[in-house]
Amino acid sequence: MPRAERDLEAIFLYIQAESTPPADKWFRGLVEALESLAHHSQRNPIIAEDRTLRHLLYGNKPHIYRVIYSIDVSNAEVNVVHVRHRARNTFEPFDSDQQT
Repeated sequence: MPRAERDLEAIFLYIQAESTPPADKWFRGLVEALESLAHHSQRNPIIAEDRTLRHLLYGNKPHIYRVIYSIDVSNAEVNVVHVRHRARNTFEPFDSDQQT
């Protein structure tokens, strides 16, 4: 989803993944975790904010990111809606930016 793509780009820039090997390794691990959702999408819990969405937590304290996604069973797809730092305010599933 476009919002998730923007989230990932912002995270990449924020952690300076391009210029530091540990940040690059961490970011590549995040991308691998996202890709793993294609095969194991139902392993993660449904979120309280919206029962049609699930989340994957990635990282170690204090750098835990929350990947919020939906599963489209009929099309066998996983749609990543948003990637956010765990310390941020509660996710608003009906945020107008979610669909863009």
